Amino acid sequence: MSASLDELLSRITGCTTCAGYLPLGPRPVLRAGGEAPVLIIGQAPGTRVHASGIPWDDPSGERLREWLGVGSAKFYDRRYFAIVPMGFCYPGRHPRGGDLPPRPECAPLWHEALLERLDSVRLTLLVGQYAQGYYLGNERKATLTETVRAWTDYGPRFLPLPHPSWRNSGWLKRNPWFGEEIVPWLRDRVRVLTA
Repeated sequence: MSASLDELLSRITGCTTCAGYLPLGPRPVLRAGGEAPVLIIGQAPGTRVHASGIPWDDPSGERLREWLGVGSAKFYDRRYFAIVPMGFCYPGRHPRGGDLPPRPECAPLWHEALLERLDSVRLTLLVGQYAQGYYLGNERKATLTETVRAWTDYGPRFLPLPHPSWRNSGWLKRNPWFGEEIVPWLRDRVRVLTA
């Protein structure tokens, strides 16, 4: 008999597989409910999220919620959103700035079992290059910009998005079509799915 979603989440939050590689130690951060119609697959927690244990509890999360057109109460309601990063723990700091990539162990170890239990998902947001690479595989375009620009190729199941980090503010200015085309569509879709 397979584990229930709650049992699986308990196993994940107790995971120590990567402990030897994590500068702040293991603290898996995710949130999921079996009836959520929207799944957000991001990168990995930053230091602020590691400290709070709350996914997207940072300026990137504020921008993401703005794109979705939802407030914190709805965003953190497991009936509406499941939040499953590619790496569940803070991976550490890159010597050249920014965070290291998500640990490669997490997604192969846990994602398939999680997604099997999230059978109400109707829209999966692939936030950033790591989620897009893992879930789109060879269907991904040569660059993140091209992949996001070709967003209609991946629907209705997936929607590739840039990471909402402040580091991508320049990208958003250079690509106004994202705010003009994709964000309004995303808000409309989320409103329908979470009504």
